[in-house]
Amino acid sequence: MLERHELEAFLTLAEELHFGRTAERLHVSTARVSQTIAKLERRIGVPLFHRTSRRVELSLTGRQLYEEIRPAWARITDAFERAVDAGKGLTGLLRVAFTGPAAGQLVVGAKQAFRTRHPDCEVQIKEAHLPQVLPWLRSGEVDIALTCYPMHEEGIVMGPVLVREARMLAVPTGHPFARRETVSVEDLARVTVLQIPETLPESLREDRAPRRTPAGRPIALGPSAMTFNETLTLVGAGEGVFAVGAHTRRYFARPDVVYVPFEDAAPVDWGLVWPADGATARVRAFSEAALNLVQAPVPNP
Repeated sequence: MLERHELEAFLTLAEELHFGRTAERLHVSTARVSQTIAKLERRIGVPLFHRTSRRVELSLTGRQLYEEIRPAWARITDAFERAVDAGKGLTGLLRVAFTGPAAGQLVVGAKQAFRTRHPDCEVQIKEAHLPQVLPWLRSGEVDIALTCYPMHEEGIVMGPVLVREARMLAVPTGHPFARRETVSVEDLARVTVLQIPETLPESLREDRAPRRTPAGRPIALGPSAMTFNETLTLVGAGEGVFAVGAHTRRYFARPDVVYVPFEDAAPVDWGLVWPADGATARVRAFSEAALNLVQAPVPNP
């Protein structure tokens, strides 16, 4: 049978593919992780990882073992923590960030649903500008945040998509696109697209300001802005255009900006993100409350 520390070392290394980060997550030395994996490989009889001076990769056997063990281990740990929560109840403080007024409304609803089930756990909510989300999560200023996707970043967990909305293009009022019913993603090759700060994940930056259209045509990239209102101000000033979610038309109506629907673009997704090493029972329970809230059937009038 596998010991718990062996399971944790193997599963964490399979996710991080880096001995140093694995050691940090497990709060042990790198040598301890290496020794544990080597011992495990001797017992199994084949390498679980391929190691070079530059990278660590799962072997075929290692990947198969990971795919079979991970779901079972998650069920075991979840069941144990649910038992603990049932015995002790969820208490303490959960700090939740959100970006934008629409996300704020969803967070308030999720907070109410969460508090109904866990009245002994306090929830504090605060608004964050998009570039603040990851620093706040990493520093522990907040435990979980509702923001736009994709947020593919090392050490950050993306929960299920909670909201999916149509993508629109914010353009200046006097722009030729402002008179159109729809625009195409290929039209981005004809304009300058504003950017978001480089401190944000590349996945999100590429989603909002791609370098090329699907057909391969280059897109001119303009300046970046630190806040959403600053971005819309640059749009209104004719500095460029910017892709937004459909809720923007309702919450950010401006005389200098027009929102034109895309006819062929992927939707804009929103969800909760939290640190991989901060997946506490409170965080998981809040994520579950938010998901249940958006999945609840709408009552008939």
